[in-house]
Amino acid sequence: HAQDAMVAADGVLVASGTATLEAALLKRPMVIAYRLAPLSHFLMKRMGYLPYVGLPNILAGRFVVPEFIQKEATPEKLSEALLTQYEDKEKRAEIVAEFERIHESLRQNTAERAAEAVLSCVHRRPSGNDSSDLAVA
Repeated sequence: HAQDAMVAADGVLVASGTATLEAALLKRPMVIAYRLAPLSHFLMKRMGYLPYVGLPNILAGRFVVPEFIQKEATPEKLSEALLTQYEDKEKRAEIVAEFERIHESLRQNTAERAAEAVLSCVHRRPSGNDSSDLAVA
């Protein structure tokens, strides 16, 4: 019932991963926490990945919501960031607006695109009753 909990919340503390995208699509301000095994973290830093770990920040190309990685992900820092975000109504509105922009950019009109693909196959199919005219999927 993660979606129900996020919808009911004013802010979400979330581990990095697809849950961050889910929270963003639900337009919920969040604070991201992430801890890796030390060797994994070292390797990722050396490989020069993006400076962000949360999908909303990656999609926006900037820090929209705070991220606390490794030793920075302390209860004190996470709770302070959540409380600050909760109290700053203007910043919360900016976060929600960015999440709306991200949501729009991800929309691909899937139903319409699927219908167009089916129609293009139907229009290419030769007419007639010959069994060789049957389309093979």
